Amino acid sequence: MEHFALWLAAFLTLGIISFLYKDNAWYKLTEAIFVGLSAGYWFVTLFWDNFYGKFWIGKGEHAYLYVGAFLGLLMLLRLIPKIGWISRWPLSFIVGATSGLWLINYFSSNIMKQVQATIFPLFSSQYGAGFDAGAATVIGNLVIFLGTFTGLVYFFFSKEHKGAFGYTAKVGIWVIMITFGASFGYTVMSRMSLFIGRIDFLLSDWLGMIL
Repeated sequence: MEHFALWLAAFLTLGIISFLYKDNAWYKLTEAIFVGLSAGYWFVTLFWDNFYGKFWIGKGEHAYLYVGAFLGLLMLLRLIPKIGWISRWPLSFIVGATSGLWLINYFSSNIMKQVQATIFPLFSSQYGAGFDAGAATVIGNLVIFLGTFTGLVYFFFSKEHKGAFGYTAKVGIWVIMITFGASFGYTVMSRMSLFIGRIDFLLSDWLGMIL
């Protein structure tokens, strides 16, 4: 059974990697298996953790879950064509509530935290700590300040980008391009780490070429 699982994992891994050559039936098969297993895994996990664990067993402690159960039943009415329009009401409630929740989270993480990072004291590592930062911290703070300032200048379109203003905007373009490049490079490296992990599995666990 252990050898069967090993060969099955190798078969599926090679099927996913085969997409690097071209789209083929082997890749489509492994992709369908992966998507199906993922959907089944999360369905079972959410069922036992939420529906059974919280709603069914702990319904006395979590009475508010009855509201969620009722909305879920209304969403299932979409399967009945004549009254399927009722499912739009719970769906709109879920979309609105989720949007409001993530709006606050993203506002805190992507706006307030970013603004706080850009107004950090240039010559200090902490607010109100005085001139306690080393040279590396000062240089880093200056780079953040200048990069943020020039990037904002580039997006200021009320004034024509000429002269000193234009040169500042060009610096902002370079800062933005470097930021996009670093973000893209991080994404590529994360995917490469996954790929290297699967190659290591094939060469060591499956073929035994690496001890």
